[in-house]
Amino acid sequence: MIRVTSNMLNNQMLLNLNRNGVNLNKLQTQLATGRKINKPSDDPVGITYSMRYRAELSSNEQYQKNVDSAQSWLEATDTAIDQVGSILHRVKELTVQASNSTNPDSALDSINTEIKQLKEQLLDIGNSKINGKYIFNGQTYDKKPYDFPKGADNLSDTSAAGDLATDASEINYFIGDNIQLSVNVTGNDIFGSPADADGDHIFTMLDRLSVALEASDFDTISDQLDLINTRLDKVLTAGSQVGAKTNRVELMQSRLTDLEVNLNDMQASVEDVDYEKAILNAKIQESIYNASLSTGAKIISNSLADFLR
Repeated sequence: MIRVTSNMLNNQMLLNLNRNGVNLNKLQTQLATGRKINKPSDDPVGITYSMRYRAELSSNEQYQKNVDSAQSWLEATDTAIDQVGSILHRVKELTVQASNSTNPDSALDSINTEIKQLKEQLLDIGNSKINGKYIFNGQTYDKKPYDFPKGADNLSDTSAAGDLATDASEINYFIGDNIQLSVNVTGNDIFGSPADADGDHIFTMLDRLSVALEASDFDTISDQLDLINTRLDKVLTAGSQVGAKTNRVELMQSRLTDLEVNLNDMQASVEDVDYEKAILNAKIQESIYNASLSTGAKIISNSLADFLR
Protein backbone atom coordinates (compact mmCIF):
# COMPACT_ATOMS: atom_id res chain seq x y z
CA MET A 1 0.00 0.00 0.00
CA ILE A 2 1.29 3.47 -0.95
CA ARG A 3 1.01 6.15 1.72
CA VAL A 4 -0.49 9.33 0.30
CA THR A 5 1.13 12.32 1.99
CA SER A 6 -0.09 15.89 2.12
CA ASN A 7 2.83 16.93 -0.06
CA MET A 8 1.72 14.50 -2.76
CA LEU A 9 -1.84 15.83 -2.54
CA ASN A 10 -0.63 19.41 -2.82
CA ASN A 11 1.67 18.66 -5.78
CA GLN A 12 -1.04 16.76 -7.63
CA MET A 13 -3.54 19.51 -6.94
CA LEU A 14 -1.19 22.18 -8.27
CA LEU A 15 -0.40 20.06 -11.32
CA ASN A 16 -4.08 19.60 -12.13
CA LEU A 17 -4.88 23.24 -11.41
CA ASN A 18 -2.08 24.39 -13.71
CA ARG A 19 -3.18 22.00 -16.49
CA ASN A 20 -6.77 23.21 -16.28
CA GLY A 21 -5.60 26.82 -16.21
CA VAL A 22 -3.50 26.29 -19.33
CA ASN A 23 -6.45 24.70 -21.16
CA LEU A 24 -8.74 27.56 -20.13
CA ASN A 25 -6.17 30.15 -21.18
CA LYS A 26 -5.77 28.46 -24.56
CA LEU A 27 -9.52 28.61 -25.22
CA GLN A 28 -9.73 32.22 -24.05
CA THR A 29 -6.84 33.13 -26.37
CA GLN A 30 -8.62 31.46 -29.29
CA LEU A 31 -11.79 33.43 -28.56
CA ALA A 32 -9.83 36.68 -28.27
CA THR A 33 -7.83 36.20 -31.49
CA GLY A 34 -10.37 34.23 -33.52
CA ARG A 35 -7.63 31.73 -34.42
CA LYS A 36 -7.21 28.10 -33.44
CA ILE A 37 -3.46 28.25 -34.01
CA ASN A 38 -1.66 31.05 -32.21
CA LYS A 39 1.72 29.33 -31.94
CA PRO A 40 3.19 26.28 -33.67
CA SER A 41 2.80 24.08 -30.62
CA ASP A 42 -0.98 24.54 -30.72
CA ASP A 43 -1.18 22.28 -33.78
CA PRO A 44 2.14 21.17 -35.34
CA VAL A 45 0.37 19.45 -38.25
CA GLY A 46 -2.08 22.28 -38.78
CA ILE A 47 0.68 24.90 -38.87
CA THR A 48 2.27 23.00 -41.76
CA TYR A 49 -0.93 23.22 -43.78
CA SER A 50 -1.39 26.84 -42.75
CA MET A 51 2.06 27.82 -44.01
CA ARG A 52 1.44 25.97 -47.27
CA TYR A 53 -1.88 27.75 -47.83
CA ARG A 54 -0.30 31.12 -47.04
CA ALA A 55 2.47 30.48 -49.57
CA GLU A 56 -0.05 29.47 -52.23
CA LEU A 57 -2.19 32.52 -51.49
CA SER A 58 0.86 34.76 -51.81
CA SER A 59 1.73 33.20 -55.19
CA ASN A 60 -1.89 33.48 -56.30
CA GLU A 61 -1.93 37.17 -55.37
CA GLN A 62 1.16 37.79 -57.52
CA TYR A 63 -0.37 35.87 -60.42
CA GLN A 64 -3.50 38.03 -60.13
CA LYS A 65 -1.36 41.18 -60.27
CA ASN A 66 0.41 39.79 -63.36
CA VAL A 67 -2.95 38.99 -64.97
CA ASP A 68 -4.16 42.54 -64.32
CA SER A 69 -0.98 43.97 -65.86
CA ALA A 70 -1.24 41.61 -68.85
CA GLN A 71 -4.87 42.54 -69.36
CA SER A 72 -4.08 46.27 -69.26
CA TRP A 73 -1.29 45.78 -71.82
CA LEU A 74 -3.52 43.71 -74.13
CA GLU A 75 -6.39 46.19 -73.87
CA ALA A 76 -4.07 49.09 -74.72
CA THR A 77 -2.69 47.11 -77.67
CA ASP A 78 -6.18 46.16 -78.85
CA THR A 79 -7.28 49.79 -78.76
CA ALA A 80 -4.22 50.89 -80.73
CA ILE A 81 -4.73 48.18 -83.35
CA ASP A 82 -8.39 49.17 -83.76
CA GLN A 83 -7.30 52.75 -84.34
CA VAL A 84 -4.73 51.67 -86.93
CA GLY A 85 -7.40 49.65 -88.71
CA SER A 86 -9.80 52.60 -88.74
CA ILE A 87 -7.13 54.89 -90.16
CA LEU A 88 -6.22 52.39 -92.88
CA HIS A 89 -9.87 52.12 -93.86
CA ARG A 90 -9.95 55.90 -94.18
CA VAL A 91 -6.72 55.83 -96.21
CA LYS A 92 -8.32 53.25 -98.49
CA GLU A 93 -11.41 55.46 -98.99
CA LEU A 94 -9.23 58.45 -99.84
CA THR A 95 -7.11 56.36 -102.22
CA VAL A 96 -10.19 55.14 -104.04
CA GLN A 97 -11.37 58.74 -104.40
CA ALA A 98 -7.94 59.91 -105.57
CA SER A 99 -7.58 57.13 -108.14
CA ASN A 100 -10.29 58.78 -110.27
CA SER A 101 -8.35 60.52 -113.03
CA THR A 102 -11.03 63.20 -113.30
CA ASN A 103 -9.98 64.68 -109.96
CA PRO A 104 -8.56 68.21 -110.23
CA ASP A 105 -5.28 69.06 -108.55
CA SER A 106 -7.10 70.89 -105.77
CA ALA A 107 -8.97 67.69 -104.80
CA LEU A 108 -5.74 65.70 -104.83
CA ASP A 109 -4.07 68.35 -102.67
CA SER A 110 -6.89 68.11 -100.12
CA ILE A 111 -6.62 64.33 -100.06
CA ASN A 112 -2.85 64.57 -99.70
CA THR A 113 -3.19 66.94 -96.75
CA GLU A 114 -5.43 64.46 -94.96
CA ILE A 115 -3.12 61.54 -95.83
CA LYS A 116 -0.20 63.37 -94.21
CA GLN A 117 -2.22 64.02 -91.06
CA LEU A 118 -3.33 60.39 -90.94
CA LYS A 119 0.31 59.37 -91.14
CA GLU A 120 1.09 61.60 -88.16
CA GLN A 121 -1.75 59.97 -86.26
CA LEU A 122 -0.35 56.53 -87.10
CA LEU A 123 3.04 57.65 -85.76
CA ASP A 124 1.38 58.74 -82.52
CA ILE A 125 -0.31 55.35 -82.24
CA GLY A 126 2.99 53.59 -82.97
CA ASN A 127 4.46 55.45 -79.99
CA SER A 128 1.61 54.49 -77.66
CA LYS A 129 2.58 53.90 -74.03
CA ILE A 130 1.13 52.20 -70.99
CA ASN A 131 2.56 52.86 -67.55
CA GLY A 132 5.45 54.68 -69.20
CA LYS A 133 6.30 51.77 -71.53
CA TYR A 134 6.11 51.84 -75.33
CA ILE A 135 3.86 48.93 -76.28
CA PHE A 136 5.20 48.38 -79.83
CA ASN A 137 8.93 48.16 -79.12
CA GLY A 138 9.31 44.74 -77.51
CA GLN A 139 11.58 44.57 -74.48
CA THR A 140 13.17 47.93 -75.30
CA TYR A 141 9.96 49.55 -74.11
CA ASP A 142 11.92 52.47 -72.68
CA LYS A 143 12.81 53.70 -76.18
CA LYS A 144 10.49 55.48 -78.59
CA PRO A 145 10.02 53.16 -81.58
CA TYR A 146 9.07 55.76 -84.18
CA ASP A 147 11.12 58.87 -83.52
CA PHE A 148 11.50 60.86 -86.74
CA PRO A 149 12.62 64.47 -87.23
CA LYS A 150 9.97 67.05 -88.04
CA GLY A 151 10.19 69.58 -90.85
CA ALA A 152 9.18 73.22 -90.97
CA ASP A 153 5.59 72.16 -91.61
CA ASN A 154 5.68 70.19 -88.32
CA LEU A 155 5.27 66.93 -90.23
CA SER A 156 7.51 63.94 -89.62
CA ASP A 157 10.14 62.97 -92.16
CA THR A 158 9.55 59.21 -92.49
CA SER A 159 11.83 58.69 -95.48
CA ALA A 160 13.98 56.33 -93.38
CA ALA A 161 11.01 54.43 -91.94
CA GLY A 162 11.49 51.51 -94.30
CA ASP A 163 14.89 50.77 -92.73
CA LEU A 164 13.56 50.89 -89.17
CA ALA A 165 12.79 47.68 -87.26
CA THR A 166 11.25 47.64 -83.81
CA ASP A 167 12.47 45.21 -81.17
CA ALA A 168 10.88 41.81 -81.82
CA SER A 169 11.41 40.43 -78.29
CA GLU A 170 8.38 39.17 -76.39
CA ILE A 171 6.96 40.64 -73.18
CA ASN A 172 6.00 37.64 -71.04
CA TYR A 173 3.92 37.48 -67.89
CA PHE A 174 3.60 34.50 -65.55
CA ILE A 175 -0.16 34.22 -65.09
CA GLY A 176 -0.17 30.87 -63.31
CA ASP A 177 2.03 28.07 -62.05
CA ASN A 178 4.44 27.47 -64.96
CA ILE A 179 2.02 29.35 -67.26
CA GLN A 180 3.69 32.11 -69.29
CA LEU A 181 1.92 34.37 -71.77
CA SER A 182 3.37 36.78 -74.33
CA VAL A 183 1.26 39.95 -74.37
CA ASN A 184 2.93 42.27 -76.86
CA VAL A 185 2.66 42.83 -80.59
CA THR A 186 5.67 44.45 -82.25
CA GLY A 187 5.60 47.48 -84.47
CA ASN A 188 6.94 45.27 -87.26
CA ASP A 189 3.70 43.26 -87.14
CA ILE A 190 1.44 46.31 -87.31
CA PHE A 191 3.28 48.96 -89.28
CA GLY A 192 5.80 46.90 -91.24
CA SER A 193 9.43 45.85 -91.11
CA PRO A 194 12.42 46.53 -93.41
CA ALA A 195 11.38 43.47 -95.39
CA ASP A 196 8.19 45.35 -96.30
CA ALA A 197 9.94 48.56 -97.29
CA ASP A 198 9.10 48.21 -100.96
CA GLY A 199 5.65 46.83 -100.33
CA ASP A 200 3.03 47.44 -97.69
CA HIS A 201 5.12 49.11 -94.98
CA ILE A 202 2.62 51.69 -93.74
CA PHE A 203 4.83 54.77 -93.60
CA THR A 204 6.69 54.02 -96.84
CA MET A 205 3.39 53.29 -98.56
CA LEU A 206 1.86 56.56 -97.36
CA ASP A 207 4.95 58.50 -98.44
CA ARG A 208 4.69 56.86 -101.87
CA LEU A 209 0.99 57.72 -102.03
CA SER A 210 1.67 61.31 -101.02
CA VAL A 211 4.30 61.73 -103.75
CA ALA A 212 1.90 60.24 -106.30
CA LEU A 213 -0.85 62.64 -105.23
CA GLU A 214 1.47 65.62 -105.65
CA ALA A 215 2.43 64.40 -109.12
CA SER A 216 -1.15 63.37 -110.10
CA ASP A 217 0.26 59.90 -110.81
CA PHE A 218 -3.02 57.96 -110.92
CA ASP A 219 -1.43 54.63 -111.77
CA THR A 220 0.75 54.69 -108.66
CA ILE A 221 -2.21 55.86 -106.59
CA SER A 222 -4.26 52.88 -107.77
CA ASP A 223 -1.36 50.50 -107.13
CA GLN A 224 -1.48 51.35 -103.43
CA LEU A 225 -4.96 49.88 -102.97
CA ASP A 226 -3.77 46.28 -103.02
CA LEU A 227 -0.94 47.15 -100.62
CA ILE A 228 -3.39 48.85 -98.26
CA ASN A 229 -5.58 45.74 -98.30
CA THR A 230 -2.56 43.54 -97.59
CA ARG A 231 -1.56 45.68 -94.62
CA LEU A 232 -5.17 45.72 -93.38
CA ASP A 233 -5.19 41.92 -93.39
CA LYS A 234 -2.00 41.84 -91.31
CA VAL A 235 -3.41 44.34 -88.85
CA LEU A 236 -6.64 42.33 -88.51
CA THR A 237 -4.62 39.15 -87.96
CA ALA A 238 -2.63 40.82 -85.19
CA GLY A 239 -5.86 42.11 -83.69
CA SER A 240 -7.40 38.63 -83.63
CA GLN A 241 -4.31 37.27 -81.86
CA VAL A 242 -4.56 39.98 -79.22
CA GLY A 243 -8.26 39.22 -78.81
CA ALA A 244 -7.57 35.52 -78.29
CA LYS A 245 -4.94 36.31 -75.65
CA THR A 246 -7.33 38.73 -73.94
CA ASN A 247 -9.95 35.99 -73.70
CA ARG A 248 -7.41 33.63 -72.18
CA VAL A 249 -6.32 36.23 -69.64
CA GLU A 250 -9.95 36.80 -68.63
CA LEU A 251 -10.44 33.05 -68.15
CA MET A 252 -7.25 32.90 -66.11
CA GLN A 253 -8.43 35.83 -64.00
CA SER A 254 -11.65 33.97 -63.18
CA ARG A 255 -9.71 30.81 -62.37
CA LEU A 256 -7.35 32.63 -60.01
CA THR A 257 -10.28 34.29 -58.25
CA ASP A 258 -11.92 30.89 -57.68
CA LEU A 259 -8.60 29.47 -56.47
CA GLU A 260 -8.24 32.34 -54.01
CA VAL A 261 -11.68 31.59 -52.55
CA ASN A 262 -10.83 27.90 -52.19
CA LEU A 263 -7.46 28.59 -50.57
CA ASN A 264 -9.03 31.06 -48.13
CA ASP A 265 -11.66 28.48 -47.19
CA MET A 266 -9.02 25.80 -46.60
CA GLN A 267 -6.87 28.23 -44.61
CA ALA A 268 -9.87 29.22 -42.51
CA SER A 269 -10.70 25.58 -41.78
CA VAL A 270 -7.20 25.14 -40.34
CA GLU A 271 -6.67 28.50 -38.63
CA ASP A 272 -10.02 30.06 -37.75
CA VAL A 273 -11.79 29.15 -34.54
CA ASP A 274 -15.32 27.73 -34.44
CA TYR A 275 -16.80 30.28 -32.02
CA GLU A 276 -19.83 28.22 -30.98
CA LYS A 277 -17.67 25.19 -30.19
CA ALA A 278 -14.96 27.29 -28.55
CA ILE A 279 -17.43 29.16 -26.32
CA LEU A 280 -19.00 25.88 -25.20
CA ASN A 281 -15.60 24.35 -24.47
CA ALA A 282 -14.50 27.51 -22.65
CA LYS A 283 -17.56 27.33 -20.37
CA ILE A 284 -16.88 23.67 -19.65
CA GLN A 285 -13.21 24.35 -18.99
CA GLU A 286 -14.09 27.30 -16.77
CA SER A 287 -16.33 25.05 -14.67
CA ILE A 288 -13.55 22.46 -14.44
CA TYR A 289 -11.05 25.15 -13.40
CA ASN A 290 -13.40 26.54 -10.74
CA ALA A 291 -13.98 23.03 -9.42
CA SER A 292 -10.22 22.55 -9.26
CA LEU A 293 -9.88 25.76 -7.25
CA SER A 294 -12.63 24.71 -4.90
CA THR A 295 -11.11 21.28 -4.35
CA GLY A 296 -7.65 22.77 -3.96
CA ALA A 297 -8.90 25.21 -1.32
CA LYS A 298 -10.08 22.31 0.80
CA ILE A 299 -6.74 20.53 0.54
CA ILE A 300 -4.63 23.61 1.29
CA SER A 301 -6.89 24.69 4.12
CA ASN A 302 -5.48 21.93 6.39
CA SER A 303 -3.50 23.47 9.26
CA LEU A 304 -0.73 22.10 11.49
CA ALA A 305 -3.36 21.24 14.12
CA ASP A 306 -5.06 18.93 11.64
CA PHE A 307 -1.86 16.92 11.24
CA LEU A 308 -1.32 16.74 15.06
CA ARG A 309 -4.68 15.07 15.76
